[in-house]
Amino acid sequence: MVKLFEVKNELRSRLWLELELALSSNYFEEMHEQMSGYKRMRREHQATLVKLEEKCKVEMETHKAALDKEYDNLLHNFTRELERLAGKHQQDVERRSKQTGAAEKKLHKEITLKQEGDRKVYDLNRKKEYKANKERWKRELSMDDSTPKRQRDLTLQSQKDNLKQHEAQEEQRMLQAQKQYIELEMRKFKRKRMILLHELDDQLLRDELSKKQQQLEQAHGMLLKHHEKTQELEYRQQKSVHQLREEQINKQHDTELHNQKDYMDRLKKDLLRKHALELRQQPKSLKQKELQIRKQFRETCKTQTKQYKRYKAQVLQTTPKEQQKEVIKQLKEEKHRKLTLLGEQYEQSISDMFQSQSYKLDESQVIECQRTNEQLDYELDMLTAYQNKNKKQAQEQRDRERRELENRVSVRRNLLENKMDAELQQFNQERAERLRMKHEKHTKELEAFDNESIALGFSALSLTEVSREAYPDEEGSLSGSMISLAHSNSSTSFPAGSL
Repeated sequence: MVKLFEVKNELRSRLWLELELALSSNYFEEMHEQMSGYKRMRREHQATLVKLEEKCKVEMETHKAALDKEYDNLLHNFTRELERLAGKHQQDVERRSKQTGAAEKKLHKEITLKQEGDRKVYDLNRKKEYKANKERWKRELSMDDSTPKRQRDLTLQSQKDNLKQHEAQEEQRMLQAQKQYIELEMRKFKRKRMILLHELDDQLLRDELSKKQQQLEQAHGMLLKHHEKTQELEYRQQKSVHQLREEQINKQHDTELHNQKDYMDRLKKDLLRKHALELRQQPKSLKQKELQIRKQFRETCKTQTKQYKRYKAQVLQTTPKEQQKEVIKQLKEEKHRKLTLLGEQYEQSISDMFQSQSYKLDESQVIECQRTNEQLDYELDMLTAYQNKNKKQAQEQRDRERRELENRVSVRRNLLENKMDAELQQFNQERAERLRMKHEKHTKELEAFDNESIALGFSALSLTEVSREAYPDEEGSLSGSMISLAHSNSSTSFPAGSL
């Protein structure tokens, strides 16, 4: 019976060990599954993040390509506008040159026609005066009868010759005056037209520079607009990446907390199941220990009996026969007393064992529950602290990336503004230099023209005087082209009766 009971206990121990091994195996399988799930989740998160970053990169490249194309188109349009403006300016200059040539010819023709008319009037007046003087001289000579006829004819011929000579001199003086007048007026006209051409050249240059400044401002405005668009896209992309990272971290932390709570619940249930099994196994375990104690008691009794027999044999060898019966009785009583005392001690040991084992079992289960709860709380606190630390580090990283992006945008904006200021300053310098060179060129041309005029015999003051001629306007018309004879030098050269 004892052997059968021991076999049953051994089977129960094996079953309990197999149960613990099964639980441990399930635990490790679940842990392996969780770790595999974490790895799979991280791979999925990394793949999603890489995909989003690649999408952002492609979007940024497309965005920059579109901006570059727009800016290149703007510069191309600027080039075409400047070419059209240069062509228009060239046409204006050519048209002004043609108009100037036509107006110069027209003015020369008008002055020439006017002088021809003056000469005709002069010839008509001269003939009238010559005829009147001739008749007057004839009358005066005919009234002098004392003078011979031949002498009167000679006197009349002499007066005629003198008058013709004087008229020829006056005519030559008039022609010279008319030549000087037309040369002076044409010189004034050329100088005036040169000044007007210079003014047109200045105006065309100012128009070109104004157009370039407008284009530069427009290009700068587009660059600022592109900067703002790029900045907005960068902020939006960074926000989407940060939001995805935050969502992934929250998902991972929620999964970790869920798995940790499942692990805690499962461990608590396993512990309760273990304690219940221990409680169910407690009577059998105590019975086994009781049998062990009783077996030990029986072995002790056998040992005591053997010792008693040896002791009895030794005592009987030294004891007389008449006293052996009494000694045997005393030895039996002593043996019985000691065995009884030993039996009571073993019974007390069994009773104490039952009481202490029950107490120890309850106390150990409570302690194990407390330690398990403390361990689980500690693990949960460690997980929460790790997650909070991870969240803090992630938030610090996002803040750092946000500040870095803001710094990059600020530096790029400063570089762009410095570049625009440098371009504007360079444009202002080039504009001032071109205006200065143009002014120097015009000044030199005007000085060269005045020096040439002085070399031709014209005074600088006479060239700057207001002309008495009405110049044709820039459209080639001759407003006020009917020139009054009162404005002509030749019209008052020979007043009536001067001869």
